[in-house]
Amino acid sequence: MKVAPATALSAVWFAGAPGIVAGLVPWLLTGWHMRGLESYWLLPVRAIGALLIAAGAAAVIHAFVRFVREGLGTPVPIAPPQHLVVGGLYRYVRNPMYVAVVAAIVGQALLLVQLGLFWYAAVVVGMVTAFVYLYEEPALGRRFGESYQEYRRAVPRWWPRLSPWQPPPTRAPKDS
Repeated sequence: MKVAPATALSAVWFAGAPGIVAGLVPWLLTGWHMRGLESYWLLPVRAIGALLIAAGAAAVIHAFVRFVREGLGTPVPIAPPQHLVVGGLYRYVRNPMYVAVVAAIVGQALLLVQLGLFWYAAVVVGMVTAFVYLYEEPALGRRFGESYQEYRRAVPRWWPRLSPWQPPPTRAPKDS
């Protein structure tokens, strides 16, 4: 897929998937109403929440850009990447988009002091986990074969590695 169509489709998917899951639904659940405004002891909790939201948003944007630039495709299942995306944040964790979306939801729960968003985050984790196990990993295994299996063995699914994974250098074909 060419960069311009991949970028356009990714932008639509960005608004439709993480935008709804981490933006619209939390707003519908809470109206983004902050509780405990009179409680100064909540300021550190709110600050952590704001950091999680910012980090989550930055990580999702980074992952979407990786799909277009490195994968020559999109995160949209109907227009998957042509190449396995293993650079950037994907060198640390296999699912940075999902981790980032959940971090943004938890960040909103902390910032707004809305405990219902923790329950919602748990539901999102369950749905994403089922999707990854039942569809995404088998599909990636079929599409990218041994290179995906090697990546899968080296990079954790949810909890990031401390050091970036280095893919093995591509081997030049032997002259016969």
